[in-house]
Amino acid sequence: MRSPSRRVVLLGGLGVAAAACVGGYELIQDGTLPGKYTLARLDGACGSAPPPPVGPPPVRRVATFQSAYRHQAVQTVTLIPAGVSSLRGLGVVVALHGAFASAATMASLMAPAMTAAGVKTFVTICVDGGNTYWHKRADGDDPVGMILHEVLPRAAAVGLRTARIGLTGLSMGGYGALLLAEQLAAARTTAARSARRAATPRITAVAALSPAIFASYADARAADRTSFDSAADFARNDVFTGLQALTWVPTWIACGGDDPFQQETSAVLSRLAALKGHQIEGGIMGGCHDDAFWGRNMPTALRFIAAGL
Repeated sequence: MRSPSRRVVLLGGLGVAAAACVGGYELIQDGTLPGKYTLARLDGACGSAPPPPVGPPPVRRVATFQSAYRHQAVQTVTLIPAGVSSLRGLGVVVALHGAFASAATMASLMAPAMTAAGVKTFVTICVDGGNTYWHKRADGDDPVGMILHEVLPRAAAVGLRTARIGLTGLSMGGYGALLLAEQLAAARTTAARSARRAATPRITAVAALSPAIFASYADARAADRTSFDSAADFARNDVFTGLQALTWVPTWIACGGDDPFQQETSAVLSRLAALKGHQIEGGIMGGCHDDAFWGRNMPTALRFIAAGL
């Protein structure tokens, strides 16, 4: 008699071995039944966090200001490469956090990633976006307006280069990074040579980890009732409709094979790969929707952005 697989044994330890015997394992694997994520964690499919990087960490500068666009006090955490004596001339990468997180939690992930990636030519600015899904909301909360009209001007005032920027983010922030890159690329194309184009930063590269892309408004609401205001809001901010705008924006996207957003991410990767002339890297790889996956892959994302900047 054939021995049961390790996953079936683990399922048995959870008290659901009977489900495995009648096809429950397959249902868990394809997401029909709850438990795929727990299963992946138990049998090691999620992988472990990377070891601490070798080298000095970036310097943190924390600032708080009253945002006219978000109608509240917000925080930014600027991570400056270790050993840099002046900010003047350094590039900027804006980092967008995930749901129910903050600039501070994003900085905790970005700091070791910058060290591991050997970043020397740009600062990373982590910004507070609340749970807005990185688009303007019906109540007037506008995280994109905050980035463009408050965060970047403050960065330029201390000598940082903001005419060309990189974008990165994870989960909700991965979705937000793709959405903002699309919007800014489209705005520059539409504005042609007008003053508006000159005022719109050029996205030189975008890197999204485990982007929280939903197949439908119903799916988004089921996962997080605060994600979108309405079906119309979802449609206006659907990353699939704006992918063409990324044709000339180098794009790196990574998602774990055991991530609940794997299917939609795969569809985005396929559509971008079909764009003539588009540089797309990354892919679906081992891992889950967690800090371990982001910690392992963010250094690669930053190296990709550094090449663009």
